[in-house]
Amino acid sequence: MAHQELQRNLKNRHVQLIAIGGTIGTGLFLGSGKAIQLAGPSIIFAYLIVGMAVFFVMRALGELLLSKAGYQSFTDIAEDYLGPRAAFVTGWTYWFCWIMTAMADVIAVGVYTQYWFDIPQWVPAVICLIVLLGLNLLTVKNFGELEFWFALIKVVTILALIAIGVILLVVGFKTDTGEVTLKNIWAHGGMFPNGISGFLLSFQMVVFAYVGVELVGVSAAETSSPEKNIPSAINKIPLRILFFYIGALIVLLCINPWTELSPAESPFVKTFSLVGIPIAAGIINFVVLTSAASASNSGLFSTSRSLYNLSRNNQAPASLAKLNKNHVPGNALLVSTLVLSVGALLSKLIPEQAFGIVTTISAICFIWVWGVILVCHVKYKKTQPHLHEKSKFKAPFTPFINYVVLALFAIILIIMLFAEETRPALLLTPLWFILLFVLYSSRRRVNKNNNKSAKI
Repeated sequence: MAHQELQRNLKNRHVQLIAIGGTIGTGLFLGSGKAIQLAGPSIIFAYLIVGMAVFFVMRALGELLLSKAGYQSFTDIAEDYLGPRAAFVTGWTYWFCWIMTAMADVIAVGVYTQYWFDIPQWVPAVICLIVLLGLNLLTVKNFGELEFWFALIKVVTILALIAIGVILLVVGFKTDTGEVTLKNIWAHGGMFPNGISGFLLSFQMVVFAYVGVELVGVSAAETSSPEKNIPSAINKIPLRILFFYIGALIVLLCINPWTELSPAESPFVKTFSLVGIPIAAGIINFVVLTSAASASNSGLFSTSRSLYNLSRNNQAPASLAKLNKNHVPGNALLVSTLVLSVGALLSKLIPEQAFGIVTTISAICFIWVWGVILVCHVKYKKTQPHLHEKSKFKAPFTPFINYVVLALFAIILIIMLFAEETRPALLLTPLWFILLFVLYSSRRRVNKNNNKSAKI
């Protein structure tokens, strides 16, 4: 029935900015400082490698989404090609990914607000959740508008950094750390100052920097013209990666030798301070605040749509598929908000190192989701060759590139075993999947018993 369907109220500009917002977040603004300390200048290669891998994942997802009009998320795809068990595990894992990510971002909103106001950090965190919930309950267009302006702030900041960096390079500007020059990139120990091990250990934070790019796919069900908007958004991802990530990192390393950057602070704050902008810290604090709010908004949108789709597929309570008068999954939004608020309260009580554990678990779970998309595409091409042949948005170099990217993801997971900070999360994460498999088996037995009772 019409009132049971999500509305296609996201316009092309919304989808384009959601794509940008998904690829620019705390992983770049905050996490890049830590990643640079691990890898040195070779961090540029790490962002490039993972960025290209994510692009091929998105091309596979794009072709799959457009191959069948009824697809509303990749959980629908997983059910068609890998069965209901895989769909159940993938759907709930994607929800878990964003819950873990959004928990950290909601708390971050409270922390950043304390820069200006001396109030308990839980107050702005709760206010942020209430405001985002209220706006998302009204209409999906509000989500699109919020992300449009949140993403615009991030884009303007990075454009300003790149523009300033180019000007400083041309004039040979001198800072407290020396002259701004391209030589700063490799002049302090070469491109791999910490060896291959440092380069490889940076991949966890780099993967986390890209989580959210698949929101283009999640929002597919609510675009006004998916066959036009989805390919457009996905095909622009490589240029965005090259420009916003690689461009920003090159500028940062030209202005600041990598040895001068601290993992404890944003390299963007350091850069704007060095070039003599007196209110740099305040400007960047505002940007990372909006970035955290943007991530929280994306998390609320994504988790609510995941619950909605799980419910529609009989893998979650039926009430979560109920839409309000604005055609928004209100119950799913309320549940996600409630879980996030509990997480915010718990996060306040957990030591600071817990953030690293949360982001690592999030990265691992996103690798699972991305891997499922690639495996589904391989099966799609093998079992539906006629659909692939007539597709107007064929994923390139398949299935070879699917296996290459899957191998890269496996290598990244193995690397996490060798770092003390990521090892605990990697060893804990299988418990989530075990829980899901147990829940699925239990739910399946209950359904069978109910069917037998109905027949009797």
